[in-house]
Amino acid sequence: MRILLADDHALVRRGVRLILDSEPDLTVVAEAGDGAEAIDKARAERPDLAVLDIAMPRLTGLQTARELSRLQPELRILVLSMYDNEQYLFEALKAGAAGYVLKSVADRDLVAACRAAMRDEPFLYPGAINALIRDYLESARDGEGVPGRAITDREEEILKLVAEGHTSREIAELLGISAKTVERHRANLLQKLGLRDRLELTRYAIRAGLIEP
Repeated sequence: MRILLADDHALVRRGVRLILDSEPDLTVVAEAGDGAEAIDKARAERPDLAVLDIAMPRLTGLQTARELSRLQPELRILVLSMYDNEQYLFEALKAGAAGYVLKSVADRDLVAACRAAMRDEPFLYPGAINALIRDYLESARDGEGVPGRAITDREEEILKLVAEGHTSREIAELLGISAKTVERHRANLLQKLGLRDRLELTRYAIRAGLIEP
């Protein structure tokens, strides 16, 4: 099983790689320090499985998972996270992840999660399973589905880059769009989210888990 590993902390990547490479049937063939690099490496290496940290620069693990699911539908994806958080869990599953593994127990769960993903089986830690059951029961009782996201994928990309301090021109170059389009998306974000300026956008991005405080 050929694996792409993406995490912006080199020390974490080294530890995770040691866990995976110690198994005879698992091999890390590429590493990336952010989501955009992970997409480039996936295109070049065509791995069987991508293990993505949820909080990375430029593109988060969730944004990367959505893009990889679109570009390479056959690629299995695992999200590796320090957050035992229901919102992140649901977003990971909607983004196309086959599993959600907590970093705190990666030494115990990650290998099993990789093998489950390659069998086309989901992998969730016990607390996540409880959250899914609870959410399903509440939704069935209330006659509601999982609530939709407030902003589009493109708006989320731009929100993250604005919060990271990139200018409209830099964002336009990164995403291959015009600076005027970036400004329009930015204005839409402020209106949709009821925010006033870049500082409030940054605070929102931190609360949403798009960037680390």
